[in-house]
Amino acid sequence: MVRITTLWLLGLSVLLISCQRSAVPASPSAGKAKNIIFLIGDGMGLTQVTTAYLYGEETPSFSRFRHIGLQRNTPVGEKITDSAAGATAFSTGYKSYNAAIGVDKDTVARQTILEWAYAKGKKTGLVATSSITHATPASFFAHVKSRNLHEDIAADFLKTPVDYTAAGGYTYFEGRKDGENLLSQLSARGYMVDTTGLPDQVDAGKRHAYLLAPDALPKMSEGRGDFLPRATTQAIDYLARDKDGFFLMVEGSQIDWGGHNNDSDYVITEVLDFEKAIANALDFAEKDGNTLVVVTADHETGGLALSALPVFGRRDYGQVKPTFSTGGHTAALVPVFAYGPGAEEFAGIYNNNEIYDKMMVAFRGLQARK
Repeated sequence: MVRITTLWLLGLSVLLISCQRSAVPASPSAGKAKNIIFLIGDGMGLTQVTTAYLYGEETPSFSRFRHIGLQRNTPVGEKITDSAAGATAFSTGYKSYNAAIGVDKDTVARQTILEWAYAKGKKTGLVATSSITHATPASFFAHVKSRNLHEDIAADFLKTPVDYTAAGGYTYFEGRKDGENLLSQLSARGYMVDTTGLPDQVDAGKRHAYLLAPDALPKMSEGRGDFLPRATTQAIDYLARDKDGFFLMVEGSQIDWGGHNNDSDYVITEVLDFEKAIANALDFAEKDGNTLVVVTADHETGGLALSALPVFGRRDYGQVKPTFSTGGHTAALVPVFAYGPGAEEFAGIYNNNEIYDKMMVAFRGLQARK
C-alpha cells in the first residue's frame, strides 16, 4: 500500500512538473491592469472559433489563453441581441434594447469605459473593419437612441477625443445633411486625418483618425490585406507610449456579415484575420506584464455548424462541411478569453454587461463584486 501510494505521488509530481513546462506563458492574472485591449469578433460563436483550428495554418492564438468563460447576451425585452445592445452592455455595464448606442433602456446616456479611461488620463483607441459609426465601435463613444443615426454618431465622435482610430466611414463625416465637414473639424483640432491608408509611422504628439473607406472596409477576399493586425499593432505601439496606460477596442466586424450571408468562406477568412490581431495583442501583453487582453463576441451569427461532408448518402468524417441554420443572430452563449491582470475573473458563465464590471475591476485594481 505504501509502495503504491509512493508511486502514485511520484507520478503526480511528474505530471505537475510536466504541466509547468508548457510552452505557453502562464497568465499573470494577479494585480491591477495598466492597459486593456478588448477584442470583439462580431458574430463569433464557438463554432466560428473552431474554424481557426480547422483552416488556419498554425495553432490559433485562442490556445494561448488560460482563463475562458461563456457569456449570456440577451438584451432588454428580447431573447436575441443585436450588435448595438451587445456592445453597449460591454461599454457601459448596462443592458439595453436592440439598436441602443451607449444609452440604457430609458435612453439615458451612460459613460463608457473608453470615456472613463480618457477622463483618467489614459490613451484610447478604436480599430474596426466596419465604419467607425457602426454599432460596435460607436457604442464606445456615442450616445444615441438608434444605431441607424450614423451622422449623429459621427458628431458624437468629436465629443470625446479618441487618440487612435482606424476604420471606415468617412462618408458620415463629410457631405452630411447638416453641411458640416467633421474631418476638417478634426484636423482643426490637431488630429492627423487620412482617408487613403495607414502611415508607416505615427506622430506620438498628435491624435490620429484613419477613416479609410466611405463606409466599411473591403472584405479580406476583396483585398483588405493586413489592415486589422497591422492597425492593432500600430495602435498598441502608439498608445503604449503613455505612462498612464490605455484602453483599446478592436473589432473583427465582418465575421458577422459572413454569417448573415451564410458564406462560410467569408466567415473563415475574417476569423483568421481577426485571430492575427489577437496574436499581436497577446505578443504585447506577454512582454508588457501589465496588460489585460479580453476576446469575445457580441453574439453568434448564422447558427454555424461544422458537420461531416455527405458523400453518396454517407457521411465522410474526414471532411467538414460548414452549414448555417439562419441568416440572423442566435441566442447561443459565446466564449470569452482573457489573459493578464484580472483574467481569472472571466472564468465561468455570466451576463455580457458583467464584462464591463470585470474590466473596470482590473483597471481599478479592486476585488471583484460578489
